[in-house]
Amino acid sequence: MLFAGGSLAGFALPAAAYGMADGIADGTAEGAALPAGLVLTPAVVEAGSPVLVRVAAPRDARLEGSWQDGAGQAYALHFFAAREGGGWYALAGMGVEDAVGTSTLKITIHGAEGETEQGGTRDIVASVTIHPAHYRTESITVPPKFVEPGPEERKIVAAAKEAKTRAFASSAGRPLWSGDFVAPVKAQSTDSFGTRRMYNGKLAGVHTGMDFRAASGTVVRAGNAGVVVLAQPLYYEGNCVIVDHGLGLMSLYMHFSRIDVKAGQKVAKGQALGLSGATGRVTGPHLHWAIRWEGAMLDPAKLLRLRLPEAR
Repeated sequence: MLFAGGSLAGFALPAAAYGMADGIADGTAEGAALPAGLVLTPAVVEAGSPVLVRVAAPRDARLEGSWQDGAGQAYALHFFAAREGGGWYALAGMGVEDAVGTSTLKITIHGAEGETEQGGTRDIVASVTIHPAHYRTESITVPPKFVEPGPEERKIVAAAKEAKTRAFASSAGRPLWSGDFVAPVKAQSTDSFGTRRMYNGKLAGVHTGMDFRAASGTVVRAGNAGVVVLAQPLYYEGNCVIVDHGLGLMSLYMHFSRIDVKAGQKVAKGQALGLSGATGRVTGPHLHWAIRWEGAMLDPAKLLRLRLPEAR
C-alpha cells in the first residue's frame, strides 16, 4: 500500500558513508580534509541527511556558526557541550531540497584568554560537498479536495499553515532530547523520504518524512524528550502532534486517530502521544514521522542511526 500522508502544506515539503554497523563512523568531508578539530558524522553528507558536527574547543568556550549551501540558503548552528568525553556538538543538516555541491561551514570559537587565537576568538571555515540523494517518483490517488481544495477547504489550509508557523516560531535554547532518537512505533517502515509525489497526476512536492505501516489504534510514542508545541487537527496532516526538542530540532507526527497530549506539555522519550490512524491526506492507516531542523526537512531514518552525546 502506498501512503499519501506527510504534506507540510506551505513549507517546502550510500550506506557506506555510515561506517560501522553499530553507529555512524566519524570522518571528514569527502574530497578534502576538514580543518583540525572539526569532525562531521557521517563523513559523506547528502541533501536531507542529519549531520552531527563536533568541534574541539575549551570547556568554557562559546561557539556560534552557520552552514550555507551554494544557492545562499544558510542555517544557524547551535552548539552544546558534551557531558562526557569533551567537545562541542551541533546537530545540523542540509534540507532534502537544498542545493547540492559545495557548501560553506563557518564556526567561531569564543574561548578563554590564551587558549584561542586573536584575543580569545578563532574561526574555522570548511568547504563541505553536499551530495545529491537519489529518490524515486511515485503516483498516488486521493480525493480531489486534497489536490485542488475548494474555497472552504482553502480557509482550513490557511488556518493550518498559521498554526504551524506559530509552532515553528521558536525552539528551546538548549537540548531537550536525551541521547539517541527512537522509532515512534513498532511497525515496518517504508523507504519513502525524499520521494517526488504525484497526486492524481499532478506533482505536489517531495515527501519529507518516514512512513510506518501502523494499523489504526497503534500507540505512537515520542522519538525523544521535548515539549509539545502543537496538538490539533490539520488539513493535510490530519490529527497532528509536533514536539520541540530544542536548538531548532522538532519532530512531527501525523494522521493520528486520537491525540493524547496537549500543547505546552513536556514529554519523555517513548511517552505515548496518541494512536495512529488515517486522518488527513492518506490512502490508508499509517504514521508519518518527520524531522525538522531550522526549517530543513531531514531524513528520520538517518537520524535514528546517529549516536547523539548527552548534553552537559
